[in-house]
Amino acid sequence: MDRLTEMEAFATVVDQGGFTDAAKKMGISKSAVSKHVSSLEARLGARLLNRTTRRVSPTEIGLAYYDRARRVLNDAGEADSLVTSMQSAPSGILRISVATDFGVNHLSPILGNFLQEFPDINVNMVLNNRYVELISEGFDMAIRVGELEDSSLRARKIAETTRRMVGSPAYFEKYGRPERIDDLNNHKLLHYSSQSSGNVWKLPAPSGEIRQVRSAGWLSVNDGQSLLNAAISGLGIAYLPSFLYADALEQGLVEDAIPDLPMDSQGIYAIYPPGRFTQPKVRAFIDFLVHAFAEKGPDNW
Repeated sequence: MDRLTEMEAFATVVDQGGFTDAAKKMGISKSAVSKHVSSLEARLGARLLNRTTRRVSPTEIGLAYYDRARRVLNDAGEADSLVTSMQSAPSGILRISVATDFGVNHLSPILGNFLQEFPDINVNMVLNNRYVELISEGFDMAIRVGELEDSSLRARKIAETTRRMVGSPAYFEKYGRPERIDDLNNHKLLHYSSQSSGNVWKLPAPSGEIRQVRSAGWLSVNDGQSLLNAAISGLGIAYLPSFLYADALEQGLVEDAIPDLPMDSQGIYAIYPPGRFTQPKVRAFIDFLVHAFAEKGPDNW
């Protein structure tokens, strides 16, 4: 029997909670579903389902197999959809979630070029400073910077930036400059409250190890530009991506807190639910961003 069909039959039984509903879902007979599952169990040499007169549930092995099988089936579905969608012109409403500072400074200036290239796409860009639930809130994709959370969402890196700790000359004159990571415990730290890691900074040490600095924070803000403004005002040390602090650093408004620390590379990602990349409008925008940001060059991030 076809392995993918066996896998689909088993996964559908788990999804639907029984053979009868699985058969209706797949459009085949109940006996055919049972035959596919039995063949799969025989081939694997393991019992995947607990069967009783009232219900069907996966065994411990079956549950582990189900997780992998569902991913394989989703990937296969995406592959089929990709072929079809690549033959369609990008169109429709593209709903994007992006942090306010990144959207204003880096997406808004290039959106006109995208819309000229793809006139049948209508962009709905929502600027906010929280991690939205893409699927439940109806977003096609989001742009996120830094370490990604584990999830079922897919990600494609569209650019890379660096992150460093910065503070104002007035702050360092008043409180002194930290010489090493441990010294940060005696300083006023400014946190980005929407960061998934909370009030924890993960800093690359000269030895190459990643050190964690945990602090309640002197101030927490959910907007990167506001965090930079707080650092410029001398309220403390902020840990920011270079696309936020670069101009202020060049103008002397902020300084590198610990210049000897290695640069911390941060990915900039397009995040989207499984299956969305097969939609021409999503794929077109992500490809556009990769090309547009590559033209900026790594030194401009």
